[in-house]
Amino acid sequence: MTLNLVDVHAHFDLGEYDEDLPEVLADCKKVGVKAIIINGVHKESNRKVLELAKKYDILKPALGYYPVHVAEDPWEKVEEELEFIRKNKEMVAIGEVGLDYKFGDDNPHGDKHKELQKKVFQKFIEISEKTKKPLIIHSRKAELDVIEMLESSTLKNPVMHCFSGKKKLVQRIADNGWNFSVPVIVTKLQQFQEMVKYTNISQLLTETDSPYLGLIPGKRNTPANVLWGIKEIAKIKGFTEEETANNIFMNYQKLFL
Repeated sequence: MTLNLVDVHAHFDLGEYDEDLPEVLADCKKVGVKAIIINGVHKESNRKVLELAKKYDILKPALGYYPVHVAEDPWEKVEEELEFIRKNKEMVAIGEVGLDYKFGDDNPHGDKHKELQKKVFQKFIEISEKTKKPLIIHSRKAELDVIEMLESSTLKNPVMHCFSGKKKLVQRIADNGWNFSVPVIVTKLQQFQEMVKYTNISQLLTETDSPYLGLIPGKRNTPANVLWGIKEIAKIKGFTEEETANNIFMNYQKLFL
C-alpha cells in the first residue's frame, strides 16, 4: 500500500539536486510523496523555486528570505524582494522566514542584527495577514521572540519548521493552535518525539529540510524520507501509518491548497 505523503519544507534551489532531480522526484513518487513545498531563502533562490515549480508539478513554491541573508544583503534588495513576494500569485506559502540568533558557521552574526531580522519578520507577518498565505518559520535560538511576535498578529496557522524550543514553548504553540513540521530526524531525537507526543495530530506536518537533516550524517536527504517520519509519528501516536499519513496530508491540504 502506498501512503499519501507530503514534505512541507525542502530546498531544491541550492544545487545539490541539479544533476539528478528527475530521478530524485521519481523516487519520491514511488513511495507516495504527492507534494513537496520548496522554500526560497533570498531573491535568486526564490526565482529558482518558481522556475522549478513550473517545471515539476509535485513541487510547490514558497517564497521567503532566510534571516541570516537579511543581515547580509543591502536593504534595497530586501525591500524589493518583500514587494515581489507580496505581489506573487504563484506561491502556496511564505517561507523560509523568521529569526536566527545562533552564532555558528552558517550565521557568523549571531544575534548582532536581531532588530533588523525582527523588522523583516514583522513585514512577512503582515504580508501573510494580507495574502492569507501561511508562514513557514525558522526560529533558531529565537523561539520566544518569534512566538511573541506571532501572538501580536492575527495569524491563525503559522508553521513552525524544525522547532527546537523548550517544552513550555512547544505547549504554548500547541495551545495557540499553530502547526509544527516534524523533520525525519524525529526517528532519532527525543526532543522531536516529545513534541509529537504532546501535540494534536491535526497540528502536525512532515518535512525533511532536504538536503539537510538526513537520517545518515553526511548523506544528502530527500523528501522520500518523510516515510520514516510517518512511521515514527504513527508509533508515538498509536495510529496506523495509513491513518497518520492521511491526517497529515489533510492538514497540508487545509493549510496550503
